[in-house]
Amino acid sequence: MKANLPMIESLQNEKIKHVTRLLSDNRFRKKSGLFAVEGQQENTRAQQFGFESEEFYICEGIFKAAIPQGKVHFVSEKVYEKLAYRGTSEGIIGIYQTKNALLEDFQPKPDSAVIILEGIEKPGNLGAILRSCEAFGIDGLVITDPKVDFYNPNVIRSSVGCLFGMNVFAATNESAVQFLERNKFNIYTTMMSADAGDLFAEELTARCAMVFGTEHSGLSEFWEKIGRNTLIPMSGSIDSLNLSNAVAITAYEISRQKLQVRP
Repeated sequence: MKANLPMIESLQNEKIKHVTRLLSDNRFRKKSGLFAVEGQQENTRAQQFGFESEEFYICEGIFKAAIPQGKVHFVSEKVYEKLAYRGTSEGIIGIYQTKNALLEDFQPKPDSAVIILEGIEKPGNLGAILRSCEAFGIDGLVITDPKVDFYNPNVIRSSVGCLFGMNVFAATNESAVQFLERNKFNIYTTMMSADAGDLFAEELTARCAMVFGTEHSGLSEFWEKIGRNTLIPMSGSIDSLNLSNAVAITAYEISRQKLQVRP
């Protein structure tokens, strides 16, 4: 342990109570403009992509990497196990300032692909979608009518920190469509319909936006007359996929088509 840094051993310590609220209370995170990141890889990505750290809570008995630069508090294993979702894993929790990216400031590339999610509700789904989008080169993720906090610990955890390197925006349906039309995106919706086009037959190498609805009810009526409706062709007895799976397949297809046309 570094000299002159006492170990925090009580769960009643005010700093520990503060971290606990950041981990568990969406409204407190938004009010404070801070969020907590658990895990070595996730903290590394947060710093790599320019998130400003406030402080770190480290359990030396678990943490095996170099102590990060900045304000550090050492905690006992008992305290860390109570704070961390993953128990004794990795031994670091970082506190960072949130970012509020604006869709109007996003500068798409000539072949940019974006995913629009209307009203997504489940943090785990959002995290999985972020991971797929980062893996397959999606340039932006726009959440309209958001019902989940982007900085929910489960979003960060399930995205394995991919949240930090993605362009993620909150917007209204109306402002999202205005942005897409102003930047000449081809818009593809995903409504259950007998006349929906086959996703794999679409040309997805130009600027495109794929729009997905909520986990339980799909897209709202707002999107009925916008863009071209397409679906993933399915041969089984069910007619839909989990939202994160549907986005992953779509993002892969966009990536596959782009790779085919590269010189």
